[in-house]
Amino acid sequence: MESLTTLERDVYHYLLDFLAENTYQPSVREIGRRFRIKSTKTVVDILQSLALKGYVAREAGRSRGLRLLGFSAIGRTQPVPLYRRLNSSEPVLIDANRERFIAMDRMFVPSDDAFFLRVEDDGMIDRGIQRGDLVLVNPAARAHDGDAVVARVNDQVMVRLLAHRGAELVLTPLAPDLREFVLGPMDDFAIAGTVAAVMRPLLDKQESGSGNQESGNE
Repeated sequence: MESLTTLERDVYHYLLDFLAENTYQPSVREIGRRFRIKSTKTVVDILQSLALKGYVAREAGRSRGLRLLGFSAIGRTQPVPLYRRLNSSEPVLIDANRERFIAMDRMFVPSDDAFFLRVEDDGMIDRGIQRGDLVLVNPAARAHDGDAVVARVNDQVMVRLLAHRGAELVLTPLAPDLREFVLGPMDDFAIAGTVAAVMRPLLDKQESGSGNQESGNE
């Protein structure tokens, strides 16, 4: 999911709250009145941008033909996608690797393009992050030395401490049996974002057979 402009974010949050309160979506004209946008085409363009960025789905020809992907009926929440893995090439986030959405209070969502990812190893066990945990990733934050980041190196996805060593980037595990990666411009890698939070599900729905079902209305 791509980040939103300020106006797109305001409209998206309005759609979330309106649907939670009314059980139906506002019309194009209602959105225009709420944000003092006189042109219905401008509103339609905003909704189209939200659809292209993966936040809503549109049904052509219907005044209220919007569907919020991963919607939860609890007010002031935002659906955050959970991915089982990163793609090995750009874009790193694709729908085929998305398990479901998790509804979060918006005050805990660090950016509009934030996402959850399942941790694949115990490389950060000394930081309290272990295999099977869900890390909340903030792609919008600039990674600094000492930050825990989600990285893809070739086909391997990991959570590691980041450091810069001259022109090289170093990914260091906090587990003695795992290797450190020293990466340069010629290496195949990507930094997906910084770790903003960690969640440890007590009941893993994926193991109970419901992991392929998405919550909400999608």
